[in-house]
Amino acid sequence: MEHSSFSTRRRLRIGLLRALMGVATALTAALVLFLIVYVLTKGLANITWELLSTKPSYLRNRIGILPDILNTLYVIVATLAIVLPLGVGAAIYLTEYASNKKLVAVIEYAAETLSGIPSIIYGLVGMLCFCQFFGLQTSLLAGSLTLVIVNLPTIMRTVQESLKTVPQSYREGAFGLGAGKWRVIRTVVLPGCVDGVITGCILSIGRILGESAALLFTAGFAHALNGFFEGLKSAGSTLTVALYMYAKVQGEFDVAFAIAAILMLLTILINTTATLVARYFRRNKQL
Repeated sequence: MEHSSFSTRRRLRIGLLRALMGVATALTAALVLFLIVYVLTKGLANITWELLSTKPSYLRNRIGILPDILNTLYVIVATLAIVLPLGVGAAIYLTEYASNKKLVAVIEYAAETLSGIPSIIYGLVGMLCFCQFFGLQTSLLAGSLTLVIVNLPTIMRTVQESLKTVPQSYREGAFGLGAGKWRVIRTVVLPGCVDGVITGCILSIGRILGESAALLFTAGFAHALNGFFEGLKSAGSTLTVALYMYAKVQGEFDVAFAIAAILMLLTILINTTATLVARYFRRNKQL
């Protein structure tokens, strides 16, 4: 009897936990779906070709987000051009070259700590360091350098964990054939962890797209239409900053929802791409 009552209580507890997990899953999924549907419903109806292909003109009472789209692309390209070599190089050194385990542990702890710092603090540091100390003023380049610091821990840790998944036997086999250290890394290790590099790159693009606080301090909020190199030296707003300005300052909620829908679609595209890329390289490894 006692064993039977214990089994009954155990089944009840398991059933209760399953029900709670089901409710939590349903609430999370419902919240995400509601957010996606609400933003897309409010925003897609306000997206027009004129909005996407023109710049703002207060004389003609016209609103366009083409400068904001281009500024977003400029910031993504400039940030990735700097952060990818730094992040991948740091990950290779920590995994393949560094022999001081305590130093590696300290650097990894520092990277994890940097990942949790609020972006508003990065913006403040970027404004004082890049805009004032280095004399870059408020510009997209200063914003990109700030985002390099924001995304460096993500790139480094992602690539580092991917490097650790390459079997040690691959390295030993290459060394046995007479290959040098750098040749082994370049021809054996890096091709085996290219999925981590690409995944880190995609995740960084998503982080850059969603960043606003750091760019408000460093890149500014001008809607100027410039070329790439001229744009990097000038102040400009990305899509997220433009969303804040149109909604909070100007009260143009239709435009704000249109930008939000564009950002939502880009986020979904980035997450889907990251999943497909990881699945593709995982399947190739199994083959």
